[in-house]
Amino acid sequence: MSVLVFTARHVEQAVSPDRAVDAVRDGFIAHARGEWTMPPKVYVTNYPAGDFRAMPALGGGHALLKWITSFPGNPQRGLPTVTGVVLVSNAETGQLRAVLEAGSVTALRTGAAAVLAAETLARSDAASATVIGAGVNGRAAARTFVARGRAVRVWDVDRGRAEQVAHELGCGVAPSLEDALADEVVVSVTPGHDIVFGEGSLRPGQHLSLMGADGPGKAEAAGSELARCRLFCDDWEQASHGGELAHALEEGIVDRADVTQIGDVLAGTAAGRAADNEITAFDSTGLAIQDLAIALAALDRADELDDLARLEL
Repeated sequence: MSVLVFTARHVEQAVSPDRAVDAVRDGFIAHARGEWTMPPKVYVTNYPAGDFRAMPALGGGHALLKWITSFPGNPQRGLPTVTGVVLVSNAETGQLRAVLEAGSVTALRTGAAAVLAAETLARSDAASATVIGAGVNGRAAARTFVARGRAVRVWDVDRGRAEQVAHELGCGVAPSLEDALADEVVVSVTPGHDIVFGEGSLRPGQHLSLMGADGPGKAEAAGSELARCRLFCDDWEQASHGGELAHALEEGIVDRADVTQIGDVLAGTAAGRAADNEITAFDSTGLAIQDLAIALAALDRADELDDLARLEL
């Protein structure tokens, strides 16, 4: 059996940020229509060090399993926060077709989901955006905004890192956190251990893409601020147990009726923003169907990658 092996470089060559947005949109819609299925994500925790995650999905004639880690302290060791692999098999024969480096897949789909949510839920006249957090996935979100032609700035607790990302992408740097929080569209991609959006920080008409709280115990927004928002998520089951909304649900601030899955908005079966003065917030926990969408987009261009390795099993 011959298996294609995509390094991070191959994934990035095969799937542009613009293509990633289209692929993730298609994945959300397919899942909303019941065409793609996704069993629950499984966490194997080793806190405070980090956690391991197993994420399966089925759709588009393929089955996927993503085995990935999140170890926030790794950059201090000179190691990436996120590592792992994505396995893609033929759904009819069960044969393994490809192995993809998971960090690059994660970055592409995280950036795509953040920007897709902003394009779907922000005010139509919102011209600018700020990304809070200039790590790998924050950079991916800013890069995707640039690819989509939107003005974007970055802010990070490490100003040097924000300036480096801004220089690489040709975008701006927000002068302060307060300034970043005041933008029309704000994407937060932090480790999720500290509240970014404190009480009274949100302004009417804003859109937030909350990307950092992707596991139990994490949050980027105070419950009182979430209560002021029109709420959306990628998947209610995941978000209610291990996402931004979980703490607000435990506190009785929100319940299921308050939250709309973005796939339903994209599929046309649910409404998005209803008024210009609404504050919209999208809670992203990261879905295996998003990884599947990126992986299939990469497979579509495999023949164009001359140096793609094949593993003989």
